[in-house]
Amino acid sequence: MHFHPKIGLHKGQIRLGIASMATLGLLVALPGNAQAAAVPVPLGTADSFVVLAGAGITNTGPTTLHGDLGTFPTTSITGAGKLTVTGTNHAGDAVTQGAKSDLVTAYKTAAGQGPTLPISGDLTGKTLKRGVYNSASSIGLTGAVTLDGAGNPDSVFVFQAGSSLTTGSGSRINLINGARSCNVIWQIGSSATLGTGSKFVGTILAKTSVTATTGATVVGRLLARNGAVTLDTNTITRPTACTAAGGQVRRVPSGGVRTGDGSTAGGGSNGQALLAGTLVFAGLGGATIVAVRRRRRVNT
Repeated sequence: MHFHPKIGLHKGQIRLGIASMATLGLLVALPGNAQAAAVPVPLGTADSFVVLAGAGITNTGPTTLHGDLGTFPTTSITGAGKLTVTGTNHAGDAVTQGAKSDLVTAYKTAAGQGPTLPISGDLTGKTLKRGVYNSASSIGLTGAVTLDGAGNPDSVFVFQAGSSLTTGSGSRINLINGARSCNVIWQIGSSATLGTGSKFVGTILAKTSVTATTGATVVGRLLARNGAVTLDTNTITRPTACTAAGGQVRRVPSGGVRTGDGSTAGGGSNGQALLAGTLVFAGLGGATIVAVRRRRRVNT
């Protein structure tokens, strides 16, 4: 350890002071708590499908599918004569088989996201911001729920249900402030049922089956891993593909995330915290320089 004759400080003390300031600045820069920020769920070759099943497809009444459909390993499609398909009916071909494999991967990816925000019961009347929302059992919707993108078109909403998803007759999902249907994912532990005349938004990744009752419309996808997809006079439209802002780089999540009960979790903005850390670091550094200069004048 060397002693600086004019400053009156050991070099080791100077190094320790600088290291301490750097550590303190880093600690201030860290956010107070983790954010429940969702990230996109890649669908792979399942992306082009609006209906994908494991145990066959049954349709009643005139149904329009704006996208591909397929089913495997059960390849039966009942009521195909009443289907209008603007994409391709892949039935049980190799494309469908590859999409089924990618569906399993997407399901596991969605199920593994976190940290999660708890939801329970009916989502009706709630306004939710981006995040990963989890129900240990079922998710219900008897009225309207609003998904708020908060001005960020890259906002992702992932809903995880331990068992089922059930929407009531006439229920609807509203998107505001830049929220996009391509960024809404519903990972369902068993089966999903969409009520009569309901307006649903997002991609359903169901472990078992999906049923769209009479007149239900979907901007999204109905993808069932193991069970059947049942349709009845529906219109299902594949979402316009999401393109991340600025190419492949997505925005860093910031701000709190609204929970199912309307409260907010996730603390303040990461950017604000980093700025605070930088300012504290700069302030401490400036104070140290002043102190050293004063010591130098005293010892001169």
